[in-house]
Amino acid sequence: MRDVLRRHYQLELESVPIDQPPNVALGEYALPLAFELAKKLRKPPRKIAEEIVAALQSAKIPGFEKFEVAGTGYINARVHRAEFAQAVATNSISGVPHSSPSTNLAVSTLEDAGEGWGIKPPAAKVLVEHTSINPNKAAHVGHLRNAILGDTFVRLLRASGAQVTVQNYIDNTGVQVADVVVGFVHLEKRSHDDIRKLIALPRFDYLCWDVYARASEWYGKDKANLQVRLDTLHAIEQGKNEMASIADLISTAVLRRHLETMQRLGIEYDFLPRESEILHLHFWDAAFTLLKARNVLKLETEGKNKGCWVMERNSAESAPEKKPGEPTASAGSREQAARAQQPQALRSPHIEDENQKVIVRSSGTVTYVGKDIAYHLWKFGLLGRDFGYRHFYKYPNGHQCWISTEHGEQNHPDFAGVGANYNVVDARQADPQNNVIEAIRALGYAEQAAHYTHFSYEMVALTPRCAAELGYVLSPEEEQKPYIEVSGRKGFGVKADDLIDKLIAAALQEVDSRHPDVAADERRAIASQIAVGALRYFMLKYTKNSVIAFDFKDALSFEGETGPYAQYAVVRALNIFRKAGLFVPSGEKLVAHSGQAPAFEQFFEGADGNEFWELWFAASKLDSIVELCIATTEPAYAAKYVFQLAQLFNNFYHRHHILTEPDEAKKQFLLATVAVVTHSLAQALDMMGITVPRVM
Repeated sequence: MRDVLRRHYQLELESVPIDQPPNVALGEYALPLAFELAKKLRKPPRKIAEEIVAALQSAKIPGFEKFEVAGTGYINARVHRAEFAQAVATNSISGVPHSSPSTNLAVSTLEDAGEGWGIKPPAAKVLVEHTSINPNKAAHVGHLRNAILGDTFVRLLRASGAQVTVQNYIDNTGVQVADVVVGFVHLEKRSHDDIRKLIALPRFDYLCWDVYARASEWYGKDKANLQVRLDTLHAIEQGKNEMASIADLISTAVLRRHLETMQRLGIEYDFLPRESEILHLHFWDAAFTLLKARNVLKLETEGKNKGCWVMERNSAESAPEKKPGEPTASAGSREQAARAQQPQALRSPHIEDENQKVIVRSSGTVTYVGKDIAYHLWKFGLLGRDFGYRHFYKYPNGHQCWISTEHGEQNHPDFAGVGANYNVVDARQADPQNNVIEAIRALGYAEQAAHYTHFSYEMVALTPRCAAELGYVLSPEEEQKPYIEVSGRKGFGVKADDLIDKLIAAALQEVDSRHPDVAADERRAIASQIAVGALRYFMLKYTKNSVIAFDFKDALSFEGETGPYAQYAVVRALNIFRKAGLFVPSGEKLVAHSGQAPAFEQFFEGADGNEFWELWFAASKLDSIVELCIATTEPAYAAKYVFQLAQLFNNFYHRHHILTEPDEAKKQFLLATVAVVTHSLAQALDMMGITVPRVM
């Protein structure tokens, strides 16, 4: 295409827009290029389209049957269906990883990419930071959206061939941890040894949930109690004292529980950097020296910010103003709760100018943005310092998760020096995230700033029905609301483990009724796969900027846009393979007994031809969907793809009697169609962290 534009119009285009017609009968690709060129060439779009089509037809582009002009200037491109399908089947039926589908080959040919096709893995190491729950109490439903989004994005990146490191930042010296320490020490009068004994009990994080809520209530009774919190926080930050030791004991125990909770959803981490080491290893000191040396910070000598070190910024970089009635973003980042929830005694007394950001207060304390600047300089390998590392948590599959320490083991992975960084942090943190990016850019690291992405998302709430099912008493006004916001500080919310348990119990009832002959242990394992699939899909099907109102009934439905619906489509396909004796499941992959693909051309013609072709063409799009998800940091595209492909397959399944088809050639084609679709569906679900049970 670029060659055509170059030869006929002496034009160079950076990219060629490619759409898809409303149905495959019109072609596989639609190019609106002529409309874009009309003003430049001063010709009607249709005339330009006719000229381009004539040039493309004479060029005889491999893989394409013909090009046509449609409407007032669209160019519809039709691929050679049989050749296209043969390539797709070779990748799917033979069990070869689906990494170079014909759909991307066709697109790259249209664009004259000249560098192959499929997903091009990033050249450098990629870091994804997600979850980042304050280690002061049990994880709740809001945290699950962060973790599931982050883990799915990691899986998508790895599917593209990227080398990905997963980090989970732990703010173990913040005000939330201080609150739990205050609760145990000052309200419950627990000693260090008492707390150690409590940690040995099941779900210590649940106990911390209640203690945290009690401490918050205690602060509200008398403002003088806030001084206890402030003193405790300072002691924890200083380290090497009794309060710091208790804080470390509690936060480490809660952190371990968080990892166990996320493990139930198939979520793993590589490294747990802790704020305590950022403080004690003087990361900020190194960053502060660099920021001053390069004039990124200046000391204010007058005005509202007198005595503060501030960073100049453009007002356009500030977060967008919250609209009236717009919901507040959920908890889930290391800064938001510590800043939005803390009492006035812990907040900065300075009122920032809109064009300035206070990095160091006049008291000498560093803001969260300042600590984040230091941390991200380390991420990109620009700080000149490193953590100590030690083993912390070993997953059942043998994967080792490391944690930061002051003096660690000599042999450890290199977690810094990444080429790209994605931070999964809620939407409320847009302004702090932008400030960190601007500081990195101001230091002269423009490339690193360009590869720093804030992967933002909105809150998770509950439907009134869901809140009532969990035992919460709602007012008449709340019963009429579309969703009920949760508050960990008030003790109102859904603990993640409770949610998972309830989903498993509901799924188990369904499995027990359908498969009473299956062994009890297997029924529970199947129920767990269904429950996790339902939860992960529910969290992924909404776009990131949508508020989620969670509901048990909606999530677990076997019909509609749900995880179980997609899982059931694959189970149906696997049953066909078993009965036909052609395919057997091997873990999460399919192993074919024969890699021979039947002749396809005759089946893509006639009344059923377009129906069959639509299914094959949809199955071939997986890698393009992965690329789209990565480019837009939007995993919802994968969820939508899975649902639409499952829908197409289920319609196909009900219309065609595959195993009883009397025409042997058509039967083989129908089986090949099932194989191609199953391969793409199973892979897409795996990228979403959803496994497929044996039966449903």
